[in-house]
Amino acid sequence: MSAATDPGPPTEIDGRLLRTAFVLVLGTFMATLDATIVNVGIDTLATEFGASVTEIQWVTTAYLLAVTLAVPSSGWVVDRFGGRRTWIGAVVLFLAGSLLCALAWSTASLIVFRVIQGLGGGMLPPVGQALVARAAGPQRIGRIISIVGVVPLLSPVLGPVIGGSILAVADWTWLFWVNLPIGLVAAVLAWKFVAPNPPAAQGTTFDVLGAALLPPGLAVLVLGLTELGNGRAPTSAPVLVGLVGVAMLALYVVHALRTRGVPLIDLRLFTRPPFGAAAAALIVLGASVYGAMFLLPLYFQIGRGLTPFAAGLLLAPQGVGAALGSVITNRTIDRVAPRTLVLTGIGLIALGTVLFTQLGSVPPEGLIVASMLVRGVGLGMIGAPVMSLVYSSMPHAQLPRASSALNLLNTLGGSVGTAVLAVILQTRLDARAPLGEPGIALAFADTFWWTLGFCLVAVAGATRLPRRAPAAEQATSG
Repeated sequence: MSAATDPGPPTEIDGRLLRTAFVLVLGTFMATLDATIVNVGIDTLATEFGASVTEIQWVTTAYLLAVTLAVPSSGWVVDRFGGRRTWIGAVVLFLAGSLLCALAWSTASLIVFRVIQGLGGGMLPPVGQALVARAAGPQRIGRIISIVGVVPLLSPVLGPVIGGSILAVADWTWLFWVNLPIGLVAAVLAWKFVAPNPPAAQGTTFDVLGAALLPPGLAVLVLGLTELGNGRAPTSAPVLVGLVGVAMLALYVVHALRTRGVPLIDLRLFTRPPFGAAAAALIVLGASVYGAMFLLPLYFQIGRGLTPFAAGLLLAPQGVGAALGSVITNRTIDRVAPRTLVLTGIGLIALGTVLFTQLGSVPPEGLIVASMLVRGVGLGMIGAPVMSLVYSSMPHAQLPRASSALNLLNTLGGSVGTAVLAVILQTRLDARAPLGEPGIALAFADTFWWTLGFCLVAVAGATRLPRRAPAAEQATSG
């Protein structure tokens, strides 16, 4: 009797799920937006504090390194303290960092406070995604992820526009004050509307050795690549720092595979289909999104002489395309094979990138807008199928750690990809310097060829994704 009346898990996207997803994505939007919004104000901050560009660049680097430290630990923190409590705590920490940044009195203090910001902001996306996946269940995860997954793609596009608008009417402190009302609203709404998740494993021992190897190893690797990309001499110091980071990561791999406890990031997840293929796709997605968002504003400002605000407007079509790609994915994700969606997305990203390998001919702005739109559509078609595939195949108890691993890969792809492209760009700028001003555009074109190479690597991983649509898989299993 009870079996006949049991409606089973919901299959439609209802108001409760949309409300939960909106609240959680608000925090993700705030954190990912902050990663780019400050970039526009680097020159302003350098003037305000009397710092060199090299010194003030640490305002961005410190935030990135803090995020790299926070993401791997988020799975254990959720298991220990519960999802909603962890998410609200991360919002509070992020807001505290924002408040302190607005009150900073020197370059050093601002850098320290950006670390606090990054530790809170780095935990928001993985914890929020895990909570959304739990609330949605396997029947609805694909469609809801396709809706909320566009936010991390919009943030790098909107960041320069919002940052430029703020600096046009207010001083630099509002780059940080703007976070406070958004964060406070998000925290209150989360307490009211997000269902509490009890701790999954209160007795689980924290992986101290893993925490001493993985997050610092990632941070040291990114630091080495970042310093190498600055073009300073001698290059031996950043290379040595990068090698130390690689060594620490190698030691973590050995530790994670041998430990009898639960490692900080369980590498065995990557041996389970389709996690390994999904990992490759997300690494390249991170490199493509953040790597290109590093190159494009620089090209628009240095190569074409645009203001930061004008450069931000020229980036906006990619956000429009990402929203369009999200709509397409939302309507097809249950009926089209993940591999088909992801390969189509990668193909569109590659197509939209081709123009930027031909910058020597000074392409017109209309063609740039079209290419950015195509890139955006492609970006909007990759993340949701990959994350939906992984989350729907994971037990609820493993969702926080799976989300932590996926976000770590996306962060790793973005940070390492950006650092590598910075090194390549600096090398090509030096090589093209004898050509004068035309050499700048050619150096950027040379670097964009590498982003096309990232797409080829992504194809290799995407071909291992399932060939059948989720609806067909469910019909077969049923």
